[in-house]
Amino acid sequence: MTMNNSEYIYRKLKEMFPQAKCELNYNSPFELLIAVVLSAQTTDKAVNKVTTELFKRYPDAHALANAEESEIQSIIKSIGLYKNKARNIKVLSQKLIETYNGNVPNNQADLVSLPGVGRKTANVVLSELFNYPAFAVDTHVSRISKRLGISDLKDSVTECEKKLCTYFPKEKWREMHHLFIFFGRYKCHSKNPQCADCPFIKMCTYNK
Repeated sequence: MTMNNSEYIYRKLKEMFPQAKCELNYNSPFELLIAVVLSAQTTDKAVNKVTTELFKRYPDAHALANAEESEIQSIIKSIGLYKNKARNIKVLSQKLIETYNGNVPNNQADLVSLPGVGRKTANVVLSELFNYPAFAVDTHVSRISKRLGISDLKDSVTECEKKLCTYFPKEKWREMHHLFIFFGRYKCHSKNPQCADCPFIKMCTYNK
């Protein structure tokens, strides 16, 4: 039986990265939500460095909601857009208390209503915390989907997500999200990707 491209991609990525998973450090739903918000346009490694201190001082929504914005800034200033992020996670924490009793919502509509939370962040939280079938699209996922010809260069993030969800079976979405991220993070870089031994070289558009 001939293997289709989606199954081939899944199997090869699984062989390369059998332990692919979320690399953000967290110990509660609240910590994951904050970490994902902070990870926008920043590496997970950089986020983990600042959240060690951030969560030690502000372990829950009540603590962060009452924190001084300048104090939050001083802790996370090594990551990109730290001023906007400091404001967002403080106001987000206040809304969690006011609207959701300090708990992280378990549906996309409520999540995206929170400051600093877009569709990608909501999908990561739903997938990681609630086992919801979602294919979160970040810069790595978008780049890989385009290079493998699954989506087009002109596609928006939403269009890319729809095509990925059509291309791969629903039960694989959560896992494929992590596999694509690991592939983009550790092999198929935006610049100077490691093409020499790539199993997808025949279908890749990078050098075409």
